[in-house]
This record gives sequence, structure tokens and C-alpha cells, in this order.
Amino acid sequence: MPAPCSIRLRALEPDDLDFLYALENDRDIWGVSDTLAPLSRQVLREYLAHATTDIYVVRQLRQVVTTEISGAAVGVVDLFEYDPLHQRAGVGITIRASERRHGYARQALELLKEYAREVLRLHQIYATVGVSNGPSMRLFRAAGFRRVGTRRQWLRTGSGWEDAAEWQCLLTEETGV
Repeated sequence: MPAPCSIRLRALEPDDLDFLYALENDRDIWGVSDTLAPLSRQVLREYLAHATTDIYVVRQLRQVVTTEISGAAVGVVDLFEYDPLHQRAGVGITIRASERRHGYARQALELLKEYAREVLRLHQIYATVGVSNGPSMRLFRAAGFRRVGTRRQWLRTGSGWEDAAEWQCLLTEETGV
């Protein structure tokens, strides 16, 4: 039986500006988020002003991971490259460094899978993870994703090229649909 959920997913709000500014400008995660330069508060204000646009229009959705008790923002989870024809989307997740190792990422993926299956009616979600990112590799395996392949020299890093593992979760398999 899974542990009780101690987090919630919610929509972005204008008050998330400082949280997003800190998260997006954390150089330690730039390598996994394809970020090359810091983002200004103005750019993030504009992003927040349009972030609630329908997933069917912008083909992406970002939700904030918050603790259930305090409501504090501890991370974000993204659906991107949403494809309504093939009923799939990519998944990205970031938890603040100070909040890692509390099970928030695993719980967030479970909630996201439920939302993707029940609300968006997606057939599958997928993730691309650098093979040296052991914590993310373990996270996706534990969350029921299957490793379905490897893209050779897919990610450019500061020390050269790195292979990327492709992870896939068939949402309809979980319910037998």
C-alpha cells in the first residue's frame, strides 16, 4: 500500500514569481533543463501571465508541487510536447535541492499520472534522462516507467556528450483499458 500523499499539485499563480525565479536560475539544474542563461523577473512575470493558457493551445502544462500541510512550493512538474492525436506528453520534474529525498518527486509523478490519465485522457507519458542522473533514473523506474531505449550522445554536457535513457509509462496499461 502506498504511503499517504503529503503533497498536492496546483496551478501556477502570480505569487509564484520569487519561487520560479529561484528555481529557474539555479545553475545546478541547468544541465537537465536545457537552460543556458538566467531568466529575468520580467520574463517570468510574462510567463506567469500566460501560464494558465489551455494545454490544448500551448501544448504544455506546469503545475507547482506543494506540501499538503504548509502549502509551501517545493518543486514543479511539467507536461510538454503534448500531442492530442497520439495522446502523449513528455514529463519533466524539478524539486528544490533543499526539499529532495522526502518522496515529493515520486508522489508528484503519481499525481501527475492520475491527472494525465483521468483528466487529459492521455495514453502515455515519457521522459528523457541523462544516464549519469542516477536519482532521476531511479525515480522514473520506481514510478512505474519502463526504460525503452537509449539515445547515444544525445545530451551535450560541460564534459562532452552523454547518452540519454528514454522512459515511457503507458497509462492505460495501469488500469487495463
